[in-house]
Amino acid sequence: MAESIEDIILDHDNRGVSHLRSHLPSDFCRQAAQYIMDHPGDVTIVTGFYILSAGSPETDGPSGALAIGKALEALGRRVSYVTDACTMPVLRDLVGSDTEITDFPIADVATSRRVAGEILDRLKPALIISIERCGRTGSDTYLNMRSVDITPHTARLDYLFEAGVPSVGIGDGGNEIGMGNLAEFIPAVDTLPKDPAVTKVDRLIISSVSNWGGYGLVAALSQLAGRNLLPSVENETRLIHRMVDAGAVDGTTGDRKYFVDGFTTEENGALLTRLHAAVGG
Repeated sequence: MAESIEDIILDHDNRGVSHLRSHLPSDFCRQAAQYIMDHPGDVTIVTGFYILSAGSPETDGPSGALAIGKALEALGRRVSYVTDACTMPVLRDLVGSDTEITDFPIADVATSRRVAGEILDRLKPALIISIERCGRTGSDTYLNMRSVDITPHTARLDYLFEAGVPSVGIGDGGNEIGMGNLAEFIPAVDTLPKDPAVTKVDRLIISSVSNWGGYGLVAALSQLAGRNLLPSVENETRLIHRMVDAGAVDGTTGDRKYFVDGFTTEENGALLTRLHAAVGG
């Protein structure tokens, strides 16, 4: 029996996020992809996670965001990105100067709500996607996987998801935008946060690494579109190198090396190869 997209992106689960799988539809990637297809129009993608020990953004998130963005552009959608000052240089290097990226300020609640409204009024997205973006907790703080407060370094992008715009979220640890869908179940998993993110989305994807969830979404879009929209292994390896060279770090260690959440580019490539096989080449 062929392995499913969901099986692939939840393989090598080092954090226990797969314990949440029973609380989602079995084909959660396909359902998210169909939801995107059902909401035509411009798409805004948000990403970027601050690694406190390094004072830098992590490699997980931006390349997955780009994989989704490129796939949607291939399907005729206009795509823009939103991040904050920490991840802006890395994301700008990946997407190039012709693509719109909004730098969301790190500010207080009132300012953040106002800015979120202004961004939505300007971009008018038909859909918002979040991948590996720290979400606020019930106590209105932003916590990393070690439950350390990174609020002073994190823009409040959650407010983009509170205006009723159709949304998809991708997370791998329980503290990302979208994981609010499973907030009641996350604390029961010993290896996941006791104070999880509370911001919800319309469709949620979980994965062992958020970039893999991004690839999984693209694989499901590929199946629906009848064409392979996945990036090549070679391209993704180059992007990981570019991110690190631009200042990003491995999120699990804070080291400036060509890893994503503790996985080498070879391991990342092997998983992407399996997704290519799942969509037929």
